[in-house]
Amino acid sequence: MSCVREVKIGSFLAPNNLWLAPMAGITDGPFRALCLRGGAGVVCAEMVSAHAVHYGNVRSTRMLQISDREKPVSMQIFGSDEQTIAQAARAAEQRGADIVDINAGCPVKKINKAGAGCVLMKDPVHLGRLVGAAVKAVKIPVTLKTRIALKRGTILGPELAHIAESEGAAAVMMHARAAEDMHTGAPDLDALARVCAAVKIPVFGNGGIDGADMAQKFFDAGCAGLLMGRAAVGNPYIFRDIQDGLAGKKIIPLDHKRRAEIYLALIEENVAHYGERIGVGRSKKTAGYWLRDFPGAADFRARFVRLEKLEDIKKLFAQIH
Repeated sequence: MSCVREVKIGSFLAPNNLWLAPMAGITDGPFRALCLRGGAGVVCAEMVSAHAVHYGNVRSTRMLQISDREKPVSMQIFGSDEQTIAQAARAAEQRGADIVDINAGCPVKKINKAGAGCVLMKDPVHLGRLVGAAVKAVKIPVTLKTRIALKRGTILGPELAHIAESEGAAAVMMHARAAEDMHTGAPDLDALARVCAAVKIPVFGNGGIDGADMAQKFFDAGCAGLLMGRAAVGNPYIFRDIQDGLAGKKIIPLDHKRRAEIYLALIEENVAHYGERIGVGRSKKTAGYWLRDFPGAADFRARFVRLEKLEDIKKLFAQIH
């Protein structure tokens, strides 16, 4: 049986089990739509502050907006208070999310100082209450995204997964690195296998999946599905590539010209979505992923990040051969 297949998350049936991982400042509407075209079964949105939603923050509320072309979508929220987590979960459901995901793995200091993200791993009982509050607040499935450990060697993943399951979570999204590792280093697949064995609900693996070979190792560890994040930036077709690779088909990587064409189209979508100033500014954050591995790439990126107008950017990209 193929590793890539439909997967049931609570009441929701996802078309496949290769999903886009949530990434702050990256997995917005235009990029989510692009990754769905690239074969993602579900796309996960950048995390939204439950506290900000509670106080009616305009930017955070806007981040909950979903168009039909971005579905199926999992909306990720973060916070430390049961009431606001429940409120944010309801807001995500009302705006069309298919799944609501609670972040308990982000290692960014700003998030941790607010009592959210990976610091929730220090108090599994409190984390369980947050999951339970969200589950009770909505009819759509609730998932938990966390990490196998805060520090290498002190594995918390199985306990956290078990608590999430007992509180009604429909799945666990497990980053197979410790929080102290951020986004570098090899994933701990042995620890991930322990997580998969600890619960009956689906476990999705995340962290360092860059192709079919690594994907197979995650599936061999017992994962029901996979989340790809940074590997999808610069190659939104990685989902299709992994599926083809696991099926034994030859993968033809994007050449630099085709990658630049896709990137320019994304920049144009960002401008249409946000307006020129913000759209161009957001696009520049990922330039290093898209504009690489071709002669003069560093100089090209340096010229690109100085531009502010879409027409000037189009003229620059026309020079790529």
